[in-house]
Amino acid sequence: FTFFPRVCLPRCYEVQRTFPTFQTAINHPLKQQTVEKDSNPLSSALEGTDPLSQFARQEEERDEAINLSVEEFGQRSKINDGDAPEQKHNSLQWSARRLGILNRFTTNEKLSLSTSFLVLSGSSDGVNENIKMQTLVADKTKYRLEQLDNFDDGSMCHMMGLTQQEYIQRFEQLKQELNQSWHSDQRVKALKIAIQCAKMLADTTVLQFYPSQYVLITDILDVFGKLVYDRLRTKALGSPGSSAVPMEGERETARETCQNWFYKIASIRELIPRLYLEISIFKCYEFLTSHREECDKQLLRMTHQLRGIADPLVASYARCYLVRMGVLLTPSNAYIRENFKDVFYIYPQIFRLVARFNLHPEIITASSYLQLYAPAFDYMLLCLALKSKQQCTSDILNECKELKHNGAMLLSILNSFNSKFIALNAMDIINMINTSETPGITKSLLLRSLGTCVCKCAPLQERVAFLKLAFKNINKQTDPNEYIYSVEPWATFVSQYCGIHEVNSLLGELNARMCLGNAYEKYYSQLHNILTRIMQNCRSIELLLVQPNLLPYLDLFHKDSIRIEVCKSILSFYKLNSEEYTCDAVVTNALMYIGKILNDSVNALTVDDERRQISQLINVFIHKVQFGRDLEQQLSFYVEARGTFSNLDAVYGTLVQAACKLVTQNRSRSMGFVKACLAFCFITIPSIEAVQQQMDLYLLCGQMALRHLCLGQADACFEAALQLINDLPAATLDFKGKSRSLDQYLVSYLCNMLATLIVVPDSPEQGALYFLRLLLDVVDRHTFKTDTSARIHIYLQALDMLYVQSQEQFPYHIQGVVSNDELYGHDPKFLVEVNNMCAQVVDSIIVQVKALGLAKQSRAQAQYSLELFLRIVRYADLEKENVVQLALKLWFLANKAQPHMDPNVLLHTMSSVEIFYKQVKEASPKQAQSIAKLILHMRKS
Repeated sequence: FTFFPRVCLPRCYEVQRTFPTFQTAINHPLKQQTVEKDSNPLSSALEGTDPLSQFARQEEERDEAINLSVEEFGQRSKINDGDAPEQKHNSLQWSARRLGILNRFTTNEKLSLSTSFLVLSGSSDGVNENIKMQTLVADKTKYRLEQLDNFDDGSMCHMMGLTQQEYIQRFEQLKQELNQSWHSDQRVKALKIAIQCAKMLADTTVLQFYPSQYVLITDILDVFGKLVYDRLRTKALGSPGSSAVPMEGERETARETCQNWFYKIASIRELIPRLYLEISIFKCYEFLTSHREECDKQLLRMTHQLRGIADPLVASYARCYLVRMGVLLTPSNAYIRENFKDVFYIYPQIFRLVARFNLHPEIITASSYLQLYAPAFDYMLLCLALKSKQQCTSDILNECKELKHNGAMLLSILNSFNSKFIALNAMDIINMINTSETPGITKSLLLRSLGTCVCKCAPLQERVAFLKLAFKNINKQTDPNEYIYSVEPWATFVSQYCGIHEVNSLLGELNARMCLGNAYEKYYSQLHNILTRIMQNCRSIELLLVQPNLLPYLDLFHKDSIRIEVCKSILSFYKLNSEEYTCDAVVTNALMYIGKILNDSVNALTVDDERRQISQLINVFIHKVQFGRDLEQQLSFYVEARGTFSNLDAVYGTLVQAACKLVTQNRSRSMGFVKACLAFCFITIPSIEAVQQQMDLYLLCGQMALRHLCLGQADACFEAALQLINDLPAATLDFKGKSRSLDQYLVSYLCNMLATLIVVPDSPEQGALYFLRLLLDVVDRHTFKTDTSARIHIYLQALDMLYVQSQEQFPYHIQGVVSNDELYGHDPKFLVEVNNMCAQVVDSIIVQVKALGLAKQSRAQAQYSLELFLRIVRYADLEKENVVQLALKLWFLANKAQPHMDPNVLLHTMSSVEIFYKQVKEASPKQAQSIAKLILHMRKS
């Protein structure tokens, strides 16, 4: 074996290829151990075909490696730039599968682990072992060889009885130890750790945990391979800013170091660790050759070497690791195809083991054993499908047909191959499933996987024949568990690609199969999932609701909690995917049936959020039911809904508002229909528990009755609303759960009520201003918070209302309604009644103002004193001395509180009085003269 001398070539100039002279170097220190010793059982296998010997003899590759630029080295991690997105896709696929494998393959059995690097610190072979400082390169190399030779089982620590969590923690410690050893320049120790981990991949003591064991160990090998690659890459790139001559030397050094690593690994005697470690650093081949063909040749060589692994499970995962590393470096699929040729060859051996496990199910069942192969087969087939054309995948499928017990391989094909390919070969696959008799792989499992595939891409031809053949196989399943497991994904296919008749047939078949022996009790979640899939993919939710097998299907859900969730999901889908309106009687009856189930589930223990959610769903349904111009039928529907949804206040509120809307849509002006709607509202509102909601609806209905000249109904609504005020709670809880006073709401509500009462004519049976007297009486009896001024605010608004009542003509009217201005015609007796009430209201306000003073609320006292002062100036007769004195007292009272209020308030009040004086100066000289005297007194103060 000879080394080539380092050659310095220009970096950025035209390179004239010159062939250097050869000089014989000393033999490589590992050559005798790996090639010449007959004691090595693998030497004969490697003789003449050792890739490292070929690399050493190939002059053109050496020249190309020397002439690689820094930029080329930066791109060597991907040989073909066009394959970069595909490589990234494969990498992400493995990352996603890794976590799934760890979660899927677990065990409760005790595990064992053998290593010499998880012992107490301070021992001779412990974690604190350091490499001796060597001054010469030859001495350092010799010492590293001695470390490898000194590796024996005498220093091994055997950890027994580990739980799965402890086992994973030990491997995390090994990963950290490998990193620490590498970064502290203990390369041999890092190599030892990787070798020991790779050896454990031959251990299949706990079979059901082997896939997770493979993931944990290959994680460590991946770390080792990355460390080696990064070190070689750093050597090849050289230090930043260095000249061309030193950089070419560094590249050659990286090449030699890379060769040394492969020779070290080739010296490992045991097959499994040697192959795994070579695969883990396979990416480093880019430092030795730039020819893709050479990489493909080495992948085929390692594929052939994997034939030496006897255990088919261990061999399958070793092949998976080879494919995973190779797919990142080459677009060729020849080595993957060769791996599958070997897999098909040893496939019968797997089922000889399956037969053995059938005799000893206490070890592992046949089904569980075959599932161990799934991650390896799935990933290899995925890589083959991404790297190959359709012909190659067709060949794999055809070879699978020839296998006996082909269920395991067929299942991996369904899980890995493109859905379009599965759809094109759907008939062949369903026939394969029909004839498959694989121990441990049930037909339900294969049918479920096929259903999942065809949901993504349906067969374009023979779809009806395919569906019939598929359900012929599905319906052969006599076990309810197998049947429901296989039919679940097909619900998506039927609803998405078939007609509503097929959907109804599927629901009917499920009804018949699940009712046998009350099988539905065990499969509530699967039945719910099937219905959800159908609704998600059905073209029309209305067509689904009218199917005769839908409501019997709902009756399968006998458990109340599940039944409620199913009904909520149906109404949710109807809310999102239905037509804008519907008038179909069958659809309406189906929705009423579903809504009644939800209504009946509401009781005293139901939380508010649940009530709100159910009410919203039913309200959406109510709004969507529209019978057009047939208003009587619409009102009849509301009457039926009122009897059906008796436990939901929010639904009752929606029904009342909908009935009021019907009143506005009454184009025929039929008073009988209007009164029927109002009667419906008046009867419905008392059934609502929330007093606040009742008050709002009574006011709305009263205003609607007044608008349509139903004065008797309006009076009844207004009186009922006022009678409810004393039942109103003092506070309520907001959405944050905090108590919120209702005083502000009551003030706003009564202000709205007073504005409406202006145009309400007095009833001859009740006397003048009956509703105002009732309102003031209710306010006097109502209990407000002690620190609020709500009562005085209401009195001031009542005073405004009384002023309007004293006018000859009101500022607004309702067409057709004879208000008090026309009813009384400004009659003096009515005005006397208004004045008397004004005096009562003013007295009540003065009492409240004094109470504010006693409570030392000077600012509020001054504010409301000015409010009453302005109303006296505008509304009262200032020619009367007692009225003027009252106004002045209020002004003086506000002046006393000047330190507690904004100084501009008094100035603005004075300005308002002066402006009012100018407005009435010409229209009413006497009133203007009285205002002028008042202004003089105000200025003096």
